[in-house]
Amino acid sequence: MKTPRVTLDQWRTLQAVIDHGGFAQAAEALHRSQSSVSYAIGRLQEQLGVPLLRIEGRRAVLTEAGEMLLRRSRQLVKQAAQLEELAHHMEQGWEAEVRLVVDAAYPSARLIRALTDFMPQSRGCRIRLREEVLSGVEDVLLDGTADVAISGLNINGYLGAELGTVEFVAVAHAAHPLHVLQRKLSTQDLEAHLQIVVRDSGQRQPRDSGWLGAEQRWTVGSLATSVSFVASGLGFAWLPRHLIQRELADGILKPLPLIQGAIRRPRFYLYTNKDKTLGPATQILIQLIKTYDADPSAPARG
Repeated sequence: MKTPRVTLDQWRTLQAVIDHGGFAQAAEALHRSQSSVSYAIGRLQEQLGVPLLRIEGRRAVLTEAGEMLLRRSRQLVKQAAQLEELAHHMEQGWEAEVRLVVDAAYPSARLIRALTDFMPQSRGCRIRLREEVLSGVEDVLLDGTADVAISGLNINGYLGAELGTVEFVAVAHAAHPLHVLQRKLSTQDLEAHLQIVVRDSGQRQPRDSGWLGAEQRWTVGSLATSVSFVASGLGFAWLPRHLIQRELADGILKPLPLIQGAIRRPRFYLYTNKDKTLGPATQILIQLIKTYDADPSAPARG
């Protein structure tokens, strides 16, 4: 790639000439002499080899090429200013990126509200969001590749801040044989049918959370796949209510009438990287997550 010959200052000067209506006005706005402004524009056109301005009466007017290049240069100057601002924030301890790992069962609507509010406060800080299942969140946190983690598990060696619960419902397709029995169901009833289980994405100590020891078990890679399988009549599963609200409302899925354990409400926890000092962006994000977890119905203010 060729090294640019044109400087950001030259683009700013061209912008000032157009925005302020002429060379004299641009010189006044930039606190420079009119001759230096004229020289900068002349040098700019010479370096580009394209005429950017033409004189009509006493006004400098953009050529067609000038209009296109000026439009692009505004983006360039804006990005450069944002880059300098980001460097300034980083000098003050502001993070360039926050790495967030979340259990896939945690309601994304709560995260979306938190991130919507975070965006105007982020000062250019990026969010790297990663979804894992069960102990997969723990693995990422232990590896040190997450700044903030949300998990439904108690992670040894970490003090987690309590978040809310997520409701899991035992469900099957409305036409599933378990519903045909039309009575309360026992564990023995379930064991005779196919159970759909989501694979734990962790590698250290993967868990068979929720598995009853059914004769038939299909393990899938995501909650979305589990919902699709159960909604197609392939088996039963405990699924987060927030992921199956439509299927329940449409009567595609029906809760299983279990003697006990039809509803599970595991509590989720927020963990932070204990080997890293929390920066201001991370602290803001954590507070927003807690706020919208405590009141999931609250509209985002961003």
